[in-house]
Amino acid sequence: MSNVFFVGCGPGDPELITVKAKKLIQKADIVVYSGSLIPDPILKLCKKGKIHDAAKLVREEIFDLLYKNAKKDKLVVRLHDGDPAIYGAIREQIDNLEKKGIGSTVVPGVTSFLAAAAALGTQLTLPGVTQTMIITRAESRTKVPKREQISELAKHQATLVFYLSVHLLTKITKEAIAGGYKKTTPVAVVYRASRKDQKIVLGTLADITNKVKAEKITMTAIIIIGDVIKPKSYEYSKLYDKTFSHGFRKAKVK
Repeated sequence: MSNVFFVGCGPGDPELITVKAKKLIQKADIVVYSGSLIPDPILKLCKKGKIHDAAKLVREEIFDLLYKNAKKDKLVVRLHDGDPAIYGAIREQIDNLEKKGIGSTVVPGVTSFLAAAAALGTQLTLPGVTQTMIITRAESRTKVPKREQISELAKHQATLVFYLSVHLLTKITKEAIAGGYKKTTPVAVVYRASRKDQKIVLGTLADITNKVKAEKITMTAIIIIGDVIKPKSYEYSKLYDKTFSHGFRKAKVK
């Protein structure tokens, strides 16, 4: 059965691509990539095949490229920034290919919210603070179900991560406060996480909008809201506590 590979190339740093993704790009006959979001060093890995910028194409044209070349048993890679499963629009492509008798394989990649957490040198779950992350986007042209409005999600007081939403930061902060976050809740905005021109802006729900405007950041940024950004206190992990036993280690102190 012919096959198309949906491949995540990571958040931007060319060294954060997986070995599997790199090998596929190097062998590919056709690479359909996500416009300006894919760094040149990664595109240059495709030395034998043809590359096509998906930003200049509509859904039907992209599908046509994938289908016709896969049908000829060529190695076809649909190359996504970050991970294909997060805001990657792969479901519609996979389903339509399957209807035409073409199989699909998804190759995961490092997604930008993880690169943002790494840039901040923090972890997004902390014992005694939160054990939950909510990954979402603010409503704009793409509608969000009512149950997923920011003010509703804010009620959980979890770590809240936004993709594709930095241009709506004013709306986000207002709704987060309306949903229960304190105005003093820490916020981090990480622009182009992992790349050479990466920029980190730290603040609170009360002042982050003005700080981000001052830096002229309007796209390609992750927003993270929550006390994990700058915790006042937290608990140590139980897993490595000397009084804690588990399947690989007995407690050293009773």
